[in-house]
Amino acid sequence: MPPERRSRTRPDRRAGARPDRKTRMRPDDRAAGPDGPLQKAAPSFQRKSPARPRAAAAVVAAEEERRLRQRNRQTLEEGKPAVERCLEELVFGDVVDDEDALLRRLRGPRVQVQEDSGDSEVENEAKDNFPPQKKPVWLDEEDEDEEMVDMMNNRFRKDMMKNASENKLSKDELQKRLKEEFQHAMGGVPAWAETNKRKTSSDDESEEDEDDLLQRTGNFISTSTSLPKGILKMKHCQQANAERPTTARISSVQFHPRAQVVMVAGLDNAVSLFQVDGKTNPKIQSIYLEKFPIFKACFSANGEEVLATSTHSKVLYVYDMLAGKLIPVHQVRGLKEKIVRSFEVSPDGSFLLINGVAGYFHLLSMKTKELLGSMKINGRIAASTFSSDSKKVYASSGDGDVYVWDVNSRKCLNRFVDEGSLYGLSIATSRNGQYVACGSNCGVVNIYNQDSCLQEANPKPIKAIMNLVTGVTSLTFNPTTEILAIASEKMKEAVRLVHLPSCTVFSNFPVVKKKNISLVYTMDFSPRSGYFALGNEKGKALMYRLHHYSDF
Repeated sequence: MPPERRSRTRPDRRAGARPDRKTRMRPDDRAAGPDGPLQKAAPSFQRKSPARPRAAAAVVAAEEERRLRQRNRQTLEEGKPAVERCLEELVFGDVVDDEDALLRRLRGPRVQVQEDSGDSEVENEAKDNFPPQKKPVWLDEEDEDEEMVDMMNNRFRKDMMKNASENKLSKDELQKRLKEEFQHAMGGVPAWAETNKRKTSSDDESEEDEDDLLQRTGNFISTSTSLPKGILKMKHCQQANAERPTTARISSVQFHPRAQVVMVAGLDNAVSLFQVDGKTNPKIQSIYLEKFPIFKACFSANGEEVLATSTHSKVLYVYDMLAGKLIPVHQVRGLKEKIVRSFEVSPDGSFLLINGVAGYFHLLSMKTKELLGSMKINGRIAASTFSSDSKKVYASSGDGDVYVWDVNSRKCLNRFVDEGSLYGLSIATSRNGQYVACGSNCGVVNIYNQDSCLQEANPKPIKAIMNLVTGVTSLTFNPTTEILAIASEKMKEAVRLVHLPSCTVFSNFPVVKKKNISLVYTMDFSPRSGYFALGNEKGKALMYRLHHYSDF
């Protein structure tokens, strides 16, 4: 060891002649000689107020620990050779007796942040004590190579391809594409995903609102406004005609347009009205028509009248609900039909459409029951219906064609072929004027866009529903145009509910194991889609509560 290095090793450092910063005492504590241990002549804690004994005890314990650590360090250094002490001084510097300074040097310099983060002193101290992030010692070149992800073999990733050439994407590109899909679905970047968002006064207000929200009870989860597809939540209620049971076939079931009332009519010559409550459904009134098995009964648009036709008569019965009078219409001037069966009432309540024979159908005034005009199609007329605005008539013929007529001019606007149909059996239009549904003898229901039906001779259906295998005899849209009910009277349990606009069938209806529906002849939805009713050949008017809709 060089002599100049040995001379730098001062022995008085081991004796504790130069106290460090942590063991440096106050002037009133320095009462010890240079060779003896440190003594406290007049400890300050003895002069403190007796109101803080715990703080004084802590100060005494800290001072005792410092003296003990210094004494142990001096004892360890007495036996060290001069070479070892020299190396420690070269490596650790001139702070071997100051452990706090040594720890600060080992941690390295801290970067001072100029911004006022607003954190507490405890948080700032914790951040200062946290070690800095270290750089990696070495990098693997294979990690930097971009791994390609196959997009074609995954059905979820296939939808994210913008063109056919993107059959493979890197992980970064795939992550970027997933972020775009998420933001598109969420309508933008959510607030919780914004990393640079600073806390503002509005955030404080929102937190206060959340506190107020958690201080009260209630149902904070509301149902979606649109009907979800897949499973329709529904409940089987008491039969609508439970207080007037019958074994005759139910030919008509219809809900009143303005009151919570349902009408049930059948081949037992009676029209009955029931109050709808889903539990007992008490009977309001029954009208008996002698020797008049009812083929169809229907409310007027304003709900003030009930119209009824028979299976073998040309008489049209009109029951005035306000006056309580039954008015038979024996003969309509100019109408030469021998039997009046099928008819339709326009949504605005102005017209009555009667389907005749040999392709004729007749337009009557709903108010006076007078004939306004007749229209004819080729072949036999199978079914007819009004458009939602009552300005057009859709008529399905026996040869598979559909005719569109203007009500005011009584001229044919268009004629198109129902795709795949040999002859039609039923037709219906939606309340919002968007869809036309055509049912054929082979069990297929084609759903068309109304605009294409008015302009094209061979429109393509939006969807062909093929869940029935026998002729579709009944079609009904619900008022919100979210459900299309289809049924066939040729096979038991042949009824389905179709979700719109997805055009998929609800999987939980009907319940095949129960088999309580039998042959369906008529169907209807309540004015706000809260209830769904159907009538079968056993004289039962089955009723279901649709839970998605809160009102009747």
